[in-house]
Amino acid sequence: MGGPRGAGWVAAGLLLGAGACYCIYRLTRGRRRGDRELGIRSSKSAEDLTDGSYDDVLNAEQLQKLLYLLESTEDPVIIERALITLGNNAAFSVNQIPMKLVTGITFAIIRELGGIPIVANKINHSNQSIKEKALNALNNLSVNVENQIKIKIYISQVCEDVFSGPLNSAVQLAGLTLLTNMTVTNDHQHMLHSYITDLFQVLLTGNGNTKVQVLKLLLNLSENPAMTEGLLRAQVDSSFLSLYDSHVAKEILLRVLTLFQNIKNCLKIEGHLAVQPTFTEGSLFFLLHGEECAQKIRALVDHHDAEVKEKVVTIIPKI
Repeated sequence: MGGPRGAGWVAAGLLLGAGACYCIYRLTRGRRRGDRELGIRSSKSAEDLTDGSYDDVLNAEQLQKLLYLLESTEDPVIIERALITLGNNAAFSVNQIPMKLVTGITFAIIRELGGIPIVANKINHSNQSIKEKALNALNNLSVNVENQIKIKIYISQVCEDVFSGPLNSAVQLAGLTLLTNMTVTNDHQHMLHSYITDLFQVLLTGNGNTKVQVLKLLLNLSENPAMTEGLLRAQVDSSFLSLYDSHVAKEILLRVLTLFQNIKNCLKIEGHLAVQPTFTEGSLFFLLHGEECAQKIRALVDHHDAEVKEKVVTIIPKI
């Protein structure tokens, strides 16, 4: 995870730097005409940009107007629309036309304009829909390593919201998605150490969509040997083993099998956990190293799905 994927993110961040600086320079020159004049004119024009009919990627001046509107208005409808527009622009710049610098730097421009704290401030909002839209916007902005440096200070708050809020809610799913994006590389994974047991609790109690998202996050952590001991120390209910039953949805079953495989691989890395720590009863270590888990995985060799069977065949020698 710190290899090809991490290198790709770093390269993307470097690519965007020069273009973002030029756009901010042009915008700064425009400000010399008077911040007050811009402020007076921004509300109406910025609202026009959020009415759902404006499909183009916003330029630096338009983004600045939108951020001004987001920071100054208390209208929940406008706040939601502004967050959606910002998030969509960041996503559009990454996913649709990444080779065009003028649009590919949208999330870099938002960062340079001080937009990340403005967006992140809305995750404190009492309106759950606004919280969700703010988290979604941060999700899209987080697909950039330089943005992640700004976003990481909100990880603890996002974790608290994810684990204390309503189960299976849109806010919880958006928060889990953001945490997953923030752990694609190893850089910020250590910030989730104290929440690993909570992640397993949500995994076991959440619905299918929640389970899949938690597993995506746990798989990120499980690829990092530095997180292995923390994962194995987590207190996990024995019902976790039911996720290895043959009737479990394929998208969940494949991921829990990969989780087992990743942890076993990390344990075999030379020198890692050379001094065997003491794991308490009820920990993930005891579940994964118990005979019940081994029996369940061996039984999956006869699974009706070829992909599951193939995964099991690669795992059985590690049991």
